[in-house]
This record gives sequence, structure tokens and C-alpha cells, in this order.
Amino acid sequence: EFMANMANWIETFKADAAGWSGDNGPSIEAFWFGQMPESLAGTADVVFFPRVLHNLANFQNAGNGPYLDEALADAYAILKPGGVFGVVQHEARESMSDEFANGTHGYLKKAWVIEQVEKAGFEFVDESNINQNPLDQPSETDIVWRLPPTYNGVEEGSEMREKLAAIGESNRMTLKFQKPE
Repeated sequence: EFMANMANWIETFKADAAGWSGDNGPSIEAFWFGQMPESLAGTADVVFFPRVLHNLANFQNAGNGPYLDEALADAYAILKPGGVFGVVQHEARESMSDEFANGTHGYLKKAWVIEQVEKAGFEFVDESNINQNPLDQPSETDIVWRLPPTYNGVEEGSEMREKLAAIGESNRMTLKFQKPE
């Protein structure tokens, strides 16, 4: 059912989003990564990817297509020169294995994310610790979705759920990049 609904997501998203901005809001556009209409090139001031890079990396690393590469290329293409690209992503410690930090567990290493985004043509500008949570110290078998608000696979009212609630949400990198002028 989910995949059937995805077939029309562009039309349904645009219709749903039209009501978010009112009569004087921005125009709403949507497209599949790798299929950006040429008319959108160089039109955006900001592109923001909140907690999505792990899925794109996971799909690409599994050999399902160039999802991450296409998403970053489209983000670059749609931005005006000097435009800002922002990333918030569940952060794996640099000491974690590459196998753990490939997106399947929801986590990516900051150095790897910066490398991929710079490879797409962006310049790294800055980072913030606003979304960091040092209490999130996953093991190599943990998934990010064990934490709130999802609690995937954790029984409500259990001792484990209480421990995870005390940790809080995931440790996240917050990165700012810019398309060169």
C-alpha cells in the first residue's frame, strides 16, 4: 500500500503543501531525485536535509541506485550561487565501523558526510552542537530507532524503555554548507 501511494506522491504532496503557505506563500514544487526540472535550476536560497541522508546512503550502498549522489547533485543544482545546504543527521562516532555507519542503523560518520557533500561541489562552512546528545552511545548492533520518539522494538512500560527515555533522542550532527558564488 505504501509503495502504491508513493506512485502519486508528487501530486499529493503539492496539493497538501499548497495549504501550508497561504495565498502569498512560495510556489510549491516536487520531483524525484535525478529528475529535477531544468526550470528549477538556480532558484532556491536554501536546501535542508533533516535526518534523511542515512536512508539515501543505505539505498545507494545496497546497490539500489545512486540515491545519495542524485539527491546531492539536485540540491546543488537547485541552489543559487551562494545558496546554503543544511544537514541534520544521526551521528555515529568516528571510531564505529564503516559497516555500522553506512546508514542501515540510521547513523553516519560526520567525516563521511562532509566528504560526500564536498564531493558534490559544496563548501563546508560551519557546524553547530545544538542537536548533539552525548548520552546516545550506540553499540554496533543498535539502531537509531530504538530511541524516542520511535522506541522501535521496545515494549511500552519496560525497564529498557525507561533507560532509552533517559538517553533521549539521537546524537545529531548539524552542518552548514554553501554552493560557491
